[in-house]
Amino acid sequence: MKFKIDKFVLSIIIVVIAAYLFPKLGGKSGPLPLERIGSIGISLIFFFYGLKLSPEKTKSGLKNWKLHLVIQTCTFLLFPLIVLCFYPLLQTENDRNIWIAFLFLASLPSTVSSSVVMVSIARGNIPAAIFNASISGLIGIVVTPLWLGLFLNNSGANYDLGEIYSKLITEVVIPVVLGLLLHRYWGTLAQKHNDYLTFFDKSIILLIIYKSFCSSFEENVFSGIDAFELVLIALAVFGLFYVVYFLTGFVSNRLGFSTEDKITAQFCGTKKSLVHGTVFAKILFPNPSAMGIILLPIMLFHASQIFIISFLASSISTRKEENKLSYVVENK
Repeated sequence: MKFKIDKFVLSIIIVVIAAYLFPKLGGKSGPLPLERIGSIGISLIFFFYGLKLSPEKTKSGLKNWKLHLVIQTCTFLLFPLIVLCFYPLLQTENDRNIWIAFLFLASLPSTVSSSVVMVSIARGNIPAAIFNASISGLIGIVVTPLWLGLFLNNSGANYDLGEIYSKLITEVVIPVVLGLLLHRYWGTLAQKHNDYLTFFDKSIILLIIYKSFCSSFEENVFSGIDAFELVLIALAVFGLFYVVYFLTGFVSNRLGFSTEDKITAQFCGTKKSLVHGTVFAKILFPNPSAMGIILLPIMLFHASQIFIISFLASSISTRKEENKLSYVVENK
């Protein structure tokens, strides 16, 4: 198998290095209005998201409810519960900040494009993947802030759920609803130019990541994290993925899912969206300097999930093709 580094992952690495080298350019006193550009960009991302979301396909996707329940339970319940198990081990403020970053990662919705692409490669249930990846983003608008609110409210931090949901409504919900309403007029056009819209989404995400890390480097937020801790965070990200992947497969087997449904459950139930993570972090964590640490686990998870799921999808696809050829040969 040949592996090529994902261009978006490479772009993230370049952006973080640029933020390290030129922190003042994107910092609080920077010359560019990156904060306002980011806010407008977030609204446009979710407007286009709603524009591409077909109400008819969403309704028809409700039939396979057991599969949907497993995927959404893994996404919004299993992930956070695993992270919650480590809450009693927190000792320092730095430990708590990293743990909050992992809770934020765990409470995020699934990603749409890569989930569907990988399920397609592995020959899983593609309609179910589209439905779950799409509906996950809408559920996350409500669930992600609730998970964070359970712990940030008790920490004495400035975390006002009313203000948070007000921002979510204006920057996320209203654009999504507007996009859904205009789907019948511009939906086909949005699908036709999906590659350009994806490029726009990623550009806004890179801009927000750049600004976040500029502020973090400017205020030395990462001074409390050494190389050993960074390795531990990366290992924890890999461990979290594999535990959820294993448990999702175990539950799928117990429920008697077909091979196609099991693939979809494991691929969609283990994904986390960097797009939603970046835009939600901008709303949920008003302090720009804190966003560097908040985004660190989700960026590592994004890179690792692309690599691991790509490998698994290719392996499953190859295995299914070999089994198909063996069956043909045996029955000749």
